[in-house]
This record gives sequence, structure tokens and C-alpha cells, in this order.
Amino acid sequence: MPEYTKQDSGLENSLDDQVQETQLAKKPSLWDLAIVFSKLGTIAFGGPAAHIAQIDLEVVQNRRWLSRDKLLDMLSISNLIPGPNSTELAIHVGLEQAGWQGAIVAGACFIIPAMLLVWGLAIIYMEYQTVPAVGWLLYGVKPVIIAIIVQALWKLGKSALKNIPTWCIGIFVLGLYFLKINEIVLMLGAGVAVSLVSNLSKENSKSFSIFLFPFSSFPLGAIATEAHSKTWTAVFLSFLKIGAVLYGGGYVLLAFVQQEFVDRTHWLTSQQLLDAVAIGQFTPGPVLTTATFIGYILAGHLGAIAATIGIFLPAFILVPAINPFVSQLRKSPWTAGFLDGVNAASIGLMAAVAWELGRGTLIDIWTVVVAIASLAILLKFPKINSAWLVIAGGAIGWLLKFNQ
Repeated sequence: MPEYTKQDSGLENSLDDQVQETQLAKKPSLWDLAIVFSKLGTIAFGGPAAHIAQIDLEVVQNRRWLSRDKLLDMLSISNLIPGPNSTELAIHVGLEQAGWQGAIVAGACFIIPAMLLVWGLAIIYMEYQTVPAVGWLLYGVKPVIIAIIVQALWKLGKSALKNIPTWCIGIFVLGLYFLKINEIVLMLGAGVAVSLVSNLSKENSKSFSIFLFPFSSFPLGAIATEAHSKTWTAVFLSFLKIGAVLYGGGYVLLAFVQQEFVDRTHWLTSQQLLDAVAIGQFTPGPVLTTATFIGYILAGHLGAIAATIGIFLPAFILVPAINPFVSQLRKSPWTAGFLDGVNAASIGLMAAVAWELGRGTLIDIWTVVVAIASLAILLKFPKINSAWLVIAGGAIGWLLKFNQ
């Protein structure tokens, strides 16, 4: 899942602004953590990279709770486990400052504002989705979402597909996805394959088992659970399964949701999935609150709560659990090879979903133009907040409505 690194996270470690350990402020209270991370959860637009930069601003620069080196170490740890980078970083900060209570407070306060906003938008969506005006709004937004996915695919692919084995695995996973092979099997298999190819010729067999650690904290029964009835418990188990193995960030979530709820159970349509992604991009906080939207569509209010808890619960378990094993995980070549394989598989899954969603979205000249223009802007100005493009896409949809 290493979507961000010390080099590309935007947290450059200069002598001028580095907070030294001897200059740190006293440990914050739980109330202080709640205030800071509630604020971040409310105003943090722009995706995980922007969230990480804002956490750095609040925690390192403004309040001096941590040194930047410590924050970067936490970010590196987050890259080794499944789940959303920025949310896991918030949990790490809370854990460091106030133990397990701090981890819960920081993580929950970062998630809840976005969850409530997405929940409210889901209620409105279910009430008005058949109204023509809303249809035209989404008509302009969806091509922008396709461009955002393609830009993420390009950016992540340059670092994830770094040698012949990872290229081969990425292409192989892309092909197998269209054969309806389970996405969890694809990601685990890719990780094992690249790890074996990278390390079998080396004398590292005694460290072989460590690359399975990220998955050892969850019972196989939970991962293998298949939902058959559309209830809040089924929604919870499905998102718990996804959250436990979600390397690659919010965009890989699309592949899991596509297979779980569109292809396998047929509880969602591809259009509803794309609408959910649009809402997740438009709102602040973690992109994975897309799960709140989907949960409400599937099982109402209890579904929204169950989906949100399910997708984020693994992060709250894995962050504290990973700390005793950090040194082993960071040094093990087997772990490195496994993560390389999972990253390559993530790229293959993202490419497959981008293709499937694009076929249903780019339906005429206007949607193609909006998608190409949005992609050009994203590639030319990579730091632009994608929420502005989503707003612009919606405005274009409205303008086209009034001209017809």
C-alpha cells in the first residue's frame, strides 16, 4: 500500500523548520487531540497527501507535539499495513501522545465529521437521485472522477511498477480481474509471487514468515465471509473484509467494491459506485468515507454506521499492533518484496476499474472533453485540490442542462 513516501509526502525535513525533540511541547490532553483532529476532519480537502501535509502543519509546526522525523517514521509505518494512510497517521499521533485512548480519539475525530457530511449527502441522494437536475450535476462530475483515477494511476504506477516482475504482475492481475478472480486472492497472490521471485535466491528463508504479518491480525473466516442478504451485518462484514486487506489507498477501494457489490451481489450499479466516489472526492476527510455513502444506499442508517466502522476498524487494530514489529518489518526483504507485489496488483486493479467505469461515463463528446481537460489540468498542476475540479464538473453539467 505504500502510496506515499518521505520524498513525495510533502513533509520535507529541512534544518530551518525541523522541530527538535528537546523543543517539544508537553503531551496534549484527549480534549486537545479531539479539537485538532475534528478541525482536520472538517477542513482537510484534497486527498491523503493534503491530509498528511495538514497534520504536519498542526501537530509539528503549530503545536510541536512531535518532531518531523517522528512523524515521518509514523508515515513509513503506515505504508507497511493495509488501510488509509492519513487516517492511520492520525491514529499514530494519538497513540504516541495519549496511548490507546488517544488513538481512538484522534482517529474517530478525524473520521466522524466527514462521515456525517457524507451520510447527509447520501440521504439527499437517495431522495432526489431521479430528479433531472441532479442527474445533470453528476453528468458533469463523473468524467472528472475518471480523470482523477487515471491521474492517480499514472502517479502511483511510476513508483509501483519499477521492474520486470512488478510490471508482469500488474498486467497479469489486470487480465485476471476481467475473469472475475477474487481481488483479495489477486493481491495476496501478487505479494507472495513477487516476494518469492525477489528473495528465493537469497539466504533469507528464516525471515520468510514476516511478510504475512499484515494479515495475521484477522481471522480467515472474517476475510472469507460472503454476504448473501442485504443487511447491516452483511455490509459490516463486507467492509471489514475490505478494510483488512486494502493496500493502495482509496482508489483501490473501487476495485473491491466493484467486485463485492456490483459483480458478486449486484447490490449496487456501476453508476451508483461512481456517484459514491464523486461524493467521497467532494467532501473533506478520508476518501474511505465513501463506504458511509454505500452503506446507506445498501442498508439505510444502520448500514451507513456499519460500513464506516467496518472499513476503518482494521486501522485502529493494526496501528497499535504493528509497533512492536516495526524494526523487523522495515528491514525484512520478504516484506519489501511482498509490498512491491501488492502495489503492482493495486495498479492492475485500479486500471481495470478505471476501464469499466470509463465505459459507462464517457458516453458523448462533452464527457470526453471534460475528462481530457480535467486530466490535463491534474497532470500540469499536480498539487491542485481535486475538489475544485469536481465543483467545476458539476457546474459544467448544470450549464449543459440549461442549454438543452
